Amino acid sequence: MANFDRLITIMARLRSPAGCPWDKEQTHQSLKPYLIEETYEVIDAIDQNDDDEIVEELGDLLLQIVFHSQIASEENRFTIDDVAGAIVDKLIRRHPHVFGDVQADTPDEVVKNWEAIKASEKPTKRTSLLDGIPQHLPALFRAQRLQEKAARVGFDWDHIADVAKKLREETEELINAHKTSSREEIQEEFGDLLFALVNLSRFLNISPEEALTQTNEKFRTRFRYIEAELASVGKTPQDATLHEMDKLWEAAKAHDHPQKS
Repeated sequence: MANFDRLITIMARLRSPAGCPWDKEQTHQSLKPYLIEETYEVIDAIDQNDDDEIVEELGDLLLQIVFHSQIASEENRFTIDDVAGAIVDKLIRRHPHVFGDVQADTPDEVVKNWEAIKASEKPTKRTSLLDGIPQHLPALFRAQRLQEKAARVGFDWDHIADVAKKLREETEELINAHKTSSREEIQEEFGDLLFALVNLSRFLNISPEEALTQTNEKFRTRFRYIEAELASVGKTPQDATLHEMDKLWEAAKAHDHPQKS
């Protein structure tokens, strides 16, 4: 843990009167964007399966935790040791099947116990089963978490066919709203359709956030292929017709999946 201790010492020095002007002026609020950004950079490194990048990005994320703890320590609120102690206590408390005598042989039983313990820890702070899901989660991810929480107490569809029926129903309502309704109503129906799609993803056991991220990357790769092919003949997308770009799009798809061409 020598390097961790060095990190804490370095952070304290950066925040000291003789430290870095930028670091000294930061607050919990000003650091929020960096905490979010560093988290996503860790995810990118994991997706790239690059250990060196994962190590570097986890280090950047760890710095944010130490940074926030140092700010709080200066205000006599809490320290990095308090942060570590809180998670140590929580892990032991919420794993009675490991550190106690509770029986939990499946992941589902572990999750059920975890939620029960979690609810008992904060009985006065949370008035709803859905409390505790961060407001700032990406919308698809938050929808998934909301549905998962509700499903744990039986508020869920019984079969995937029911979800598919609901999806068709929401699609039809969106189309009808587009013909007759205001922008606000159209947006509401579009949200309902997305929410139904997230429900379907749960029944298919896939992450809607990861699925859309994968499709975003696929679109980016294929559009860059179009740009490169057009550039090879001295053109840009602005110069090309839709027909030309559609042909290149199909070529990009064949390039991605040669066995289907």
